[in-house]
Amino acid sequence: MTHIDAHSVAGAGAGELIWPVGFRAYTGNGGLRAHGDDISIVASDRPSVSAAMFTRSRFAGPAVVLSRAHAAGGRLRAVTTLAQNANVATGRQGEENAAEVVGRVAKILGVPADAVLIGSTGVIGRPLPMDAIRAHLETTAERGTGAFEAGPLDVARAMMTTDTRPKTSTRRVGRARIVGVAKGVGMLEPNMATMLAYVFTDAELSPTALDTALRGAVDKTFNCLSVDTDTSTSDTVAALANGAAGPVDPAAFSAALAAVCLDLTQQLASDGEGASKLLRVTVAQAAHYAQAKRVAKSVVNSPLVKTAVHGADPNWGRVVMAIGKNTEDTDIEPAKVTVRFGETEVYPEEPAAGTLEKLAETMRRDEVDIMIGLGIGDATATVYGCDLTEGYIRVNADYTT
Repeated sequence: MTHIDAHSVAGAGAGELIWPVGFRAYTGNGGLRAHGDDISIVASDRPSVSAAMFTRSRFAGPAVVLSRAHAAGGRLRAVTTLAQNANVATGRQGEENAAEVVGRVAKILGVPADAVLIGSTGVIGRPLPMDAIRAHLETTAERGTGAFEAGPLDVARAMMTTDTRPKTSTRRVGRARIVGVAKGVGMLEPNMATMLAYVFTDAELSPTALDTALRGAVDKTFNCLSVDTDTSTSDTVAALANGAAGPVDPAAFSAALAAVCLDLTQQLASDGEGASKLLRVTVAQAAHYAQAKRVAKSVVNSPLVKTAVHGADPNWGRVVMAIGKNTEDTDIEPAKVTVRFGETEVYPEEPAAGTLEKLAETMRRDEVDIMIGLGIGDATATVYGCDLTEGYIRVNADYTT
């Protein structure tokens, strides 16, 4: 079995957080926001294989449409991201602008345009400030790849919109390194994945092995994430592997990739817009995985559950309410269901004296776990979310003003 060395960071203290062999990155300010970097490029200096998944939104942005076509070949070598502007609902001009950015980045790198994936995130319905972006990329082209000195944290920061901190994670598998960066704190409810997340590795893998590993990881991590039930028009998850570190055991790689994605998922959930707590809901003893995930999502997405978690209010009745909303799951019977907050069971046994205060203490933690048993089968699913606070309302009420 190939050794897996786990190390993850969220912000500072990232001494071991470096790109895998053969990857380099650039960040800069292209005029999308007043201050700070808003354009990033991560590229491999050699051919690579790739896998990607995208939002299924019917209003998918030009970046997603273009990247979906480029990713189909499984040979992406670079990812560029524009922050603060989603370039969605911008018509033909938006499509042309996305293609122009990709073409300019490809020219800087000396690779074909269809080897570049583009992500664009931020406000919907506004055209890209192309004059500023063109000027910036022209200056970058003059500097050449010598300007590619950014680290993973720099890229994660440049991708941020309403995020309060950058999201990064890394693992080792044998001689190979896996590095993930992600952004997203609102408009998060998966219908593929939720947000922008990129994973880079110097492991040598076949396109099929990488695609299988990514899809398996996304299904149990990013697709189990929800902040506010709203699916973004720009969601993208991609993985690039350039093989510089040589072959790895596929099973060990899949486990390490899943660990990176889970780490990023929990960072995204805990940094949900206005959030003060990470909320994990696990449903066990379900008839099948889809049922377990569906019931868990109904709990983690309930505004009443989320506000109870925020206020550390041990109102477990809201959890059974959320379970009961799954009216088509007729095999769910109240007599078979159990509910626990942390280690404390609250249903079906009536809580003993002092239990509610114990529950309140559990819910005052930074991470709150709710466990549900359906008493039907042996399938289990865990989903990730956060509490609902006044801060979420403020962030989104004032987002464009």
